[in-house]
Amino acid sequence: MRHSFKSFTALVSLAGIGIAACGPALAAVDTPVEQRVDRLEKEMRAVQRKVFPAGAPVQPDIVAAAPESTALPSSTPVSDLMARVTALESQLATVTGQVEQNSYKLRQLEDQFKKMKADMAPPEPSGAMSGSDGAGPAPTAVAKAPVASPKAAAPKPAAPVEASDKRKAAVAVIERPDTGNAANDAYVYGYRLWDAKFYPEAQTQLKTTVEKYGDTSVGSRAANLLGRAYLDDGKPALASVSFYENYQKRPEGDRAAQSLTYLGEALIQLKKPTDACKVYKELESSYGSTLTSDLRDMMAKGRVRAKCGA
Repeated sequence: MRHSFKSFTALVSLAGIGIAACGPALAAVDTPVEQRVDRLEKEMRAVQRKVFPAGAPVQPDIVAAAPESTALPSSTPVSDLMARVTALESQLATVTGQVEQNSYKLRQLEDQFKKMKADMAPPEPSGAMSGSDGAGPAPTAVAKAPVASPKAAAPKPAAPVEASDKRKAAVAVIERPDTGNAANDAYVYGYRLWDAKFYPEAQTQLKTTVEKYGDTSVGSRAANLLGRAYLDDGKPALASVSFYENYQKRPEGDRAAQSLTYLGEALIQLKKPTDACKVYKELESSYGSTLTSDLRDMMAKGRVRAKCGA
């Protein structure tokens, strides 16, 4: 369409010049004027073939209009040329209107595409958080946390990127324990990867551990540490899912209180302070004085950031 429009513009300019030049020559009725009109007619047919490849909506052959008065001769050189020029101008106007309509539709499509592209742009991930993986006392069974599941906020995982040879070599240095306790060995290896800040590798290892040994004593620790690996990797939405599911499925696990505390942190990073305040309220009512000092301090700071009030 852009190529056709450029060709059309050039030909219209030529046609305009030709028509303007015809004025004085028409009175003289000389041969060069007829040649100019013939050339303009040929150029107009070429424009129509470019703009309307499926068939021109205007008549391709220019036919002289019938004489308006019977008093004049049926055909004269001047009347023939005037009729042909008039028909040529009419066709130029038709082609110009069609090109303007197509250009307007093209601009509309471009605007719609830009809007769709902007609407599909993914949100930027929140910052990461690091810390130790301390153990809390085993709490009694509690009800589900009164917070909305953050699964809907989980962003689409990024496509895996092949690790460089240097990174592979560094990961290979991390020792895999082999004590005969498969469940605990799997968790310890995941912990070592996380502690060395190999977060994607730790996520894979801990996720496998939870799937295979989630019902054992290491399930609570592995699920909680999986959430920590996501949080430290700048993925608070995935972290919130792991923390919430660990607290919900293993309320008596030795990392249930810690998962609930870090769930509040993940929700703050997701800009959901109201939900974070609900989590802290549940944490206080469920664990009370049994919370360790570091978890209680973390909860107090989280309440201030979320503006939970008294």
